[in-house]
Amino acid sequence: MSLRAFNSGCNVIALQKDGKKYGMVCAWAMHTDYDSVALLIGSQSVTGKVIKVGDFVGLSALAEGQEDVAFKLGENHSDVGDKFEGVECEPSGVAVYIKDAKVKMYCEVAKINVINGEGDKMVFLNVLKHTSDKNKKFLPLEAVYPED
Repeated sequence: MSLRAFNSGCNVIALQKDGKKYGMVCAWAMHTDYDSVALLIGSQSVTGKVIKVGDFVGLSALAEGQEDVAFKLGENHSDVGDKFEGVECEPSGVAVYIKDAKVKMYCEVAKINVINGEGDKMVFLNVLKHTSDKNKKFLPLEAVYPED
């Protein structure tokens, strides 16, 4: 059983590097200022391994009804086939957004801190621009992964 003390959303961080799309669902995201966010990315994440300071990434806060996208992008690693197959994306340079997401952010990776001996990382992003659809609701993590 896992602790579910706070509401968590389904946030997709995605980018293209060397002709390949990388992306993952990150439930552990938070604002650190008006125009910056932090994401906790586990050491097992292939996406987390390719992201470097100075990279530009898309960060999409998924909307209700996008459970299938969250499940597909959250179940496998980016080096196992094309996990984006069947997922509607909106590339913007190297950044990748998920079509119809509640919020789409274009971000620059500002800082990466390794936080423990396992190699988990806290990735700090500067939000350079964003769009938000007021008519959509955020997709809660519990809608994709119900409580144990």
